[in-house]
Amino acid sequence: MSVSTVAADRPLCDELNVLGRDVQVPLAAGGEIGYAALDYAASAPALQRVWDDVAAYAPYYGSVHRGAGYLSQLSTDLFENARATVADFLGCRDDDQVIFTRSTTDSLNLLAAALPEATRVFVFETEHHAALLPWEQRDGVDVTYLDAPRTPRQAVDTLEKALAARDPYGPALVCVTGASNVTGEIWPVKELAAAAHAHGARIVLDAAQLVPHQPVHLAALDVDWVAFSGHKLYAPFGSGVLAGRADWLQAADPYLAGGGASRTVARRPDGGVDVAWHTTAARHEAGSPNVIGAYAIASACRALTDAGFDTVVAREQELIARVRTGLAEIPEVRVLSLFGDDAHRVGVLSFVVDGWDSGDLAGALSARYGIGVRDGLFCAHPLVRALLGGAPDSPAECGSPAALFGCGAGPPDSVLRSGPFRLWVGKRRWRAPTGLFPPTHGRGPSGGRSPQEGPRSRQPTPAAGATANNPDGGKAERHSDWPAAGEPRTTPTAGKPKDNGRPAAGARRPNRSRTPPPGHAANTCGTQYASRWRPRRGPC
Repeated sequence: MSVSTVAADRPLCDELNVLGRDVQVPLAAGGEIGYAALDYAASAPALQRVWDDVAAYAPYYGSVHRGAGYLSQLSTDLFENARATVADFLGCRDDDQVIFTRSTTDSLNLLAAALPEATRVFVFETEHHAALLPWEQRDGVDVTYLDAPRTPRQAVDTLEKALAARDPYGPALVCVTGASNVTGEIWPVKELAAAAHAHGARIVLDAAQLVPHQPVHLAALDVDWVAFSGHKLYAPFGSGVLAGRADWLQAADPYLAGGGASRTVARRPDGGVDVAWHTTAARHEAGSPNVIGAYAIASACRALTDAGFDTVVAREQELIARVRTGLAEIPEVRVLSLFGDDAHRVGVLSFVVDGWDSGDLAGALSARYGIGVRDGLFCAHPLVRALLGGAPDSPAECGSPAALFGCGAGPPDSVLRSGPFRLWVGKRRWRAPTGLFPPTHGRGPSGGRSPQEGPRSRQPTPAAGATANNPDGGKAERHSDWPAAGEPRTTPTAGKPKDNGRPAAGARRPNRSRTPPPGHAANTCGTQYASRWRPRRGPC
């Protein structure tokens, strides 16, 4: 059975149009601007094609594996066809299993629960928390955390030494990312897999940041498992994938116990219950499955395949080169890298800006320019600290020293056009590279004027010392007139200065020295440019 969709027979570029590309958002200075969604490394919007496919199926929704009616049979067929589509997309081997989960995090926790007793797990400190943390939650599993390598060759050598030195020489698993969610650098997955297998270990690939950018072929890479999330792949409908070898998964207890995972259930004479579990992927898919999420992932896989990864990669590399060239012209900006400037990478960049707090920068980009970014440690705390030169054991929360700045399928070239303009960085003027921010419909970054007109004249200041967080004047308790991380942004009351994360009307931003939180690099902040670019219009 099949469901006809309105997404068939489209031109190439329509395959990668995304929802929300025409959304208008308010600016602090008044008016609206087209929203520049630059947070794709965290979560990507749905492709228009995916949304259309899901909408076309929705009226036909029915129970999966649980009914004889037409809608149930159609939904079951759709669900299993989605599994086959994902297997083809990932280049799975004939005996591999594809299990639908909730996310990459869920997939890796499932695998952690399936590890044999006394398994040794080896994971680099550079991993996303989804790949770094699940293993210690499993009793009887020993975890070795490897230091951040500075070259791909060093990564392979470090792993080989650790695997060779393990004692006892029992089952082992290596967990490695395909592309860093912080730096975008591509790891030597095939070489790491060869090293793991040479020492009797298995390897799981966290492909969350790799599958939207480049082909991931499980058999060609010779990895044992691969995990990724739908919301990174332009299918944000609460589904993920774990695909790979079946033996450990079949031997383990079900990840969740319940209907769907069980084949037969019978009472014993002593009053207990005997259960025979499935040995297929259903063993770890208890409960009513997320058929819409699975179908959405399959639709995204087809869209990327139809668009052609050669085209996607070439376009992305062209755009990432433009950004790197522009950032290189700004003295205050330092691009973060683990393997060096020449490392092969997907469209993800991180950089720190001297003199800027990341929360202030992210807030300014949103309030003044309609650009959505993320600030924090990107759920990769040890890696970010290593890149910033901080102590690896220094405490910090997810929202601390860096900001994510990224885009993906669908954003227009206008995000990188026209300018230049100037921002104030501490007591120095920072000249942005041409086209780093979009035009603001007559309200330039200087506030109320276009970039070509230059900055407006300074406005009178309210009560002496007054800021948005200190409206009565006097000595401010913080170094910024923007709220601290986690502080509520209240709706302004008539007659009172605004306390909504922006300076009060007419207030000047104080040029005070900035003190970073404990454990963070002084006078630095981070901004991550996660550039999964594919244009809204024009040739792909």
